[in-house]
Amino acid sequence: MSAPADSVPADPGHGAAAAAPLAGLRIVEISSFVAAPLAGLTLAQLGAEVIRVDPLGGGPDYRRWPLTAEGESLYWTGLNKGKRSVTVDLRSTEGRASVLRLITDGSGIVLTNAARPWHGYDAIRALRDDLIHLEITGRADGGTAVDYTVNAATGFPLVTGPAEHEGPVNHVLPAWDVACGLYAALAITAAVRHRDATGAGSRIVLPLENVALAIAGHLGFLGEAAVNRAERPRIGNALFGQYGAPFTAADGATFMIVALTARHFADLVALTGTTAAVDALAKALDADFADEGDRYRHRDVLTGLFTPWFRERTGPEIEEALSGTSLLWDRYRTFLELVDSPRVTGNPLFTTVHQPGIGDLPAPGSPMTVDGAHSPARPAPLLGADTEALLQERNPS
Repeated sequence: MSAPADSVPADPGHGAAAAAPLAGLRIVEISSFVAAPLAGLTLAQLGAEVIRVDPLGGGPDYRRWPLTAEGESLYWTGLNKGKRSVTVDLRSTEGRASVLRLITDGSGIVLTNAARPWHGYDAIRALRDDLIHLEITGRADGGTAVDYTVNAATGFPLVTGPAEHEGPVNHVLPAWDVACGLYAALAITAAVRHRDATGAGSRIVLPLENVALAIAGHLGFLGEAAVNRAERPRIGNALFGQYGAPFTAADGATFMIVALTARHFADLVALTGTTAAVDALAKALDADFADEGDRYRHRDVLTGLFTPWFRERTGPEIEEALSGTSLLWDRYRTFLELVDSPRVTGNPLFTTVHQPGIGDLPAPGSPMTVDGAHSPARPAPLLGADTEALLQERNPS
């Protein structure tokens, strides 16, 4: 038996959502950690009403670091901005039935990771045949995995880090979780469009491992191994196949400089006053530095020629000089430097929100603009704040 497919109006307390592209969709998110919550956050920032369902007392990520001095999770609140929160006893028949009603009486859309049988596709589709159900899993073979274990198996840690380092170097950014969350949000919006056109729901399974493998394939890492039968070398902070290198100023400021094109490289040579030296080097090596491959192959000696110019100048002097060129560049900054810089304080992406339990802090809305505006950031709910209101609803559409 299919419940009504009409959408659920956004909660009136969530003002800006009503004007957003996904306004009217209710998505029930039963999840934890990064990928699924990020998908829910992305959908909420596009206007959907996203209901995060947690067990009583919070899920396994409710106190995940980083924490405030008072023990509140900046991680949890960051990934659950703009959502509504329901907590129920997920082990009880009554609690599970309440969650199923939220799904079937609403838009019939579920976002989850590692679904239990009671909220798996088959169980819910028996209640609503136009169900859209997206489950994020670990490995493609059905095994469990997280970002850091997936990363270990994809080759990236063995080409990351200094050239002389022998062991693996894990990433700090959970790149596969992030990509997976964005893929999941895209998949749900595509499934909604498909259902609008045909009336049919969708069962979507998204293994985290397959996200990493797909990206490795798209970017040529796997093609390089398959065709050339060679391992990519570890090159530290250089840029594979192009010229890119970090340079440190007299005052300790460090810059990443990237020359992707012949014009970029010519500007770098002119800026550093090394025209004669670079020409002599090209002649001695029989190299053409208008070619990106030659710039990459001889990157170390080129960097040696450019380094004195940077070491003789302060960070502000270098910034001023670089701003007049076509070069791609930026200064390395810490998170603390960044949060106090105009890139955050003067960026309309960020608004100051009052986060219950934490206080005022800058929070990003959606990074895209729609009709010239970012969707504004909204605070994360207190855990379970919407339980009573939502579980008392019946057939809200």
